[in-house]
Amino acid sequence: MGRARAVKPELEDKLLRKHPRIFRQHDLPMNQTCMCWGMDCMDGWFNIIDLLCANIQHHLDWHNGEGEFDYNRERNEKNPDHIPIAQVEATQVKEKFGGLRFYLQGGDDYIEGMVQMAEALSERTCEHCGNPGVSRSTGWIRTLCDRCHEHWDEIRAGKWDLAKGKDQ
Repeated sequence: MGRARAVKPELEDKLLRKHPRIFRQHDLPMNQTCMCWGMDCMDGWFNIIDLLCANIQHHLDWHNGEGEFDYNRERNEKNPDHIPIAQVEATQVKEKFGGLRFYLQGGDDYIEGMVQMAEALSERTCEHCGNPGVSRSTGWIRTLCDRCHEHWDEIRAGKWDLAKGKDQ
């Protein structure tokens, strides 16, 4: 059994543009990062990844006094106990055993909790369409809704048009 294609290029580009600091490693060579291969999951998890990245960056900016929270910088500089949080950089984003795996460098325990929540949510979200789903074996463990599971062979072959709900 083969694997279905990854996130559509236009969706991946949207994530790269919206979260450039998190996806900084995207253009690095393969001997430095796994992000060079892009996001190895399907479109249904786009919103989970997008919201995860937005919340991670918001937490970093607030804690470190950057971006819209630069007013925190002076407070942080006066606090000798303040330790900045290293900028998170995604090193790999993929599907594994029917769930999202978001590997990163940097961050803190709070960010690790956000990643765990996103990964848990993906295990209940159809990887193809984003509707509620369950873990299923298609020769490869996938989280799919009933409709996408029913049409998995066509999806995998690139012959299922989700928008029209029929074969192409």
